Amino acid sequence: MSEPIIRVEDVHKSYLMGKEAVPALRGVSLDIQPGEFVCLMGPSGSGKTTLLNIVGGLDEPGRGHVIVEGENLVSLSENKLARLRLTKMGFIFQNYNLLGNFTAQENVEAPMVLAKNGRRQRKARAQTLLERVNLADRMHHYPNELSGGQQQRVAIARALANDPAILIADEMTGDLDSQTGFAIMELVASLNKEGMTIVFVTHDPRMAEFAGRVVNLQDGKIIS
Repeated sequence: MSEPIIRVEDVHKSYLMGKEAVPALRGVSLDIQPGEFVCLMGPSGSGKTTLLNIVGGLDEPGRGHVIVEGENLVSLSENKLARLRLTKMGFIFQNYNLLGNFTAQENVEAPMVLAKNGRRQRKARAQTLLERVNLADRMHHYPNELSGGQQQRVAIARALANDPAILIADEMTGDLDSQTGFAIMELVASLNKEGMTIVFVTHDPRMAEFAGRVVNLQDGKIIS
């Protein structure tokens, strides 16, 4: 076995509800190997989205460590953590999170602007990625001119902008009809076949079947 690309070590996390601390994760440990396709599943409140956000560096554990490509996220400065997210990870969310006043192409270019890539390079890569997700004829359209499935494809292209090693996705098919959801999952599966590590949350067992490994959580713990 190679060194894990993601290592979660005894992670605990609680949230304050009024004056009471409510545990979301209770000592979770998990190794994910390079190139794995991992699905996190569990009932509402099981901790799956909290774990995904901690793995992605969007939230920090109350206790424990998260190591991504040899970097301990807990000890990184905000700037270094932001840089790691920008260059090593791509994010896809259920509600797409596209910028409404940007075209599809401009949305895909946005992470490359933050990475300080040149304008010509950004434009060429954005066009290539939009072609990859079958949106070559929609690159100059705004989000409100696109269907839900098309918006999610733009979000996937944007997540790939800086060629990340890891793709983090939270309920990326939750707002889509079954046919469109399967098409999105097939696209993500093709990325995994090319070597990308995928970690995603879903509540839909049909979508979980695309994964190589399913991790089930309940009450903040991994149960299988």
